[in-house]
Amino acid sequence: MNRIKKLFSEKNKNIVSIYFTAGFPLPNDTHIILEALQKHGADLVEVGMPYSDPLADGPVIQQSDAVALHNGITIKKLLEQLHQIKNRITIPVILMGYLNPVLQYGIEKFCNDAHDAGVDGIILPDLPLHEYETEYKKFFEKNNLDFTFLITPETSEKRIRKIDAISKGFIYAVSSSSITGINKDINKQQKYFQKLEEMNLKNPVLVGFGIKDNKTFSEACKHTAGAIIGTAYIKVIEKSVNIDEDTKIFLNSIL
Repeated sequence: MNRIKKLFSEKNKNIVSIYFTAGFPLPNDTHIILEALQKHGADLVEVGMPYSDPLADGPVIQQSDAVALHNGITIKKLLEQLHQIKNRITIPVILMGYLNPVLQYGIEKFCNDAHDAGVDGIILPDLPLHEYETEYKKFFEKNNLDFTFLITPETSEKRIRKIDAISKGFIYAVSSSSITGINKDINKQQKYFQKLEEMNLKNPVLVGFGIKDNKTFSEACKHTAGAIIGTAYIKVIEKSVNIDEDTKIFLNSIL
């Protein structure tokens, strides 16, 4: 069973997913961060594939992408890093990034290599639904990779239903139509989260954008399966001299 499916079959509330950018702050930190997150309670990890123009991301993640690219991180290097430690990682690993570098790598090759590296799922926010369904879905499914789509408060119910029908793993509910790292009042989005809960979707929902502490995490989890934290964690590891210890402190503060 795909580890994402296994996770949601065993746990359906208060799931904490952590995002970090591969190759940040140092080029070989990927395995250190992954093992620290696994050790200290993360349920799911999203590894960012650095890109020069991450349109959905705020300044903190943009800067981490710039540093990672300067550090020489490519999709190929990242997959090599993941392959080296795949036997030590038991929690689900998702790759998150943008379509252009994946197209340059070759989507079929990317899916094959991601599977070989122990990856469980993929998020490419700028891959259109139609193109995924008609051209690329077969490559993801062949390699047992769950593909996750993003929705926002403005996404129509019809489109949410369509995404739910063709998605596997979970649905990524962006808390508001903005970039990552925003300081929005998550509590004001409860009607949106409640609507998603009442739709009885087949896929669980995780909330992202603006989750940074126990308060925002708890509010995001009231009507959903859990939440995704990125910017707040990247701020922690950016200046860390002990990633393992600082990861432990951070996750304890969330949970």
